[in-house]
Amino acid sequence: MHIGIVTLFPEIAASFGSLGVTGRAVEDGRITLDIENPRSHAGDAHGTVDDRPYGGGPGMVLKVEPMRDAIEALRKRLPDASRTVLMSPQGRPFDQDRARQFAELDGLLLVCGRYEGVDERLLELAIDEEVSVGDFVVSGGELPALLVADAVARLVPGVLGAEKSAEQDSFVEGLLDCPHYTRPEEVSGLKVPPVLLSGDHEKVRRWRLKQALGRTWRRRPELLRSRRLRDEEQSLLDEFIAEAKSLNGRK
Repeated sequence: MHIGIVTLFPEIAASFGSLGVTGRAVEDGRITLDIENPRSHAGDAHGTVDDRPYGGGPGMVLKVEPMRDAIEALRKRLPDASRTVLMSPQGRPFDQDRARQFAELDGLLLVCGRYEGVDERLLELAIDEEVSVGDFVVSGGELPALLVADAVARLVPGVLGAEKSAEQDSFVEGLLDCPHYTRPEEVSGLKVPPVLLSGDHEKVRRWRLKQALGRTWRRRPELLRSRRLRDEEQSLLDEFIAEAKSLNGRK
């Protein structure tokens, strides 16, 4: 997959291709990372890419021309069907389903805003969609873009050493992930659940599913409201809730 990032701070975006899982994916060619700086498309010697907003107000707004020219230059290096996405708090919430959809593309171009944002006309001229990673504001689009790029890259075949890791992540089945444990079996009096030591793969599977359902019920109940549970899932969730209420009743 080919991922392009338009940013005023290429050193931030470059970290995607130099560290960890994504760094290895870039190194072995499963992911191609391309970065374009709008300052190289500015029309003056100072590399000016922003100006004061019409109508007054604080802050600066990114100008159309250098942003559009940077996007167009990068598009030429990406596959024809690539999608151009602006990172924006006004955008569609990014989730695992959208990550899967992006991962099916041959190319993804992520545009990072700064200051008070971009001139609205850029959206009409060069942007396919806006995406938000949460209901909060950060200093620029670089960190949100890296979150999107990382989530998408994990779904590209061969990027993860263990392919089932991506399949078992939180949200893949609309649920939060189950708890995980490793050696030693006891730490500060806290023991690994016996079922995980039993060697019974079916019991382990049911326990993990039950814990995932229960954790989702406790922490993100809205995810369950939007998901139709299978009979087994409903039965395991009912067990979890009954056990939780029993424990609370003993306190």
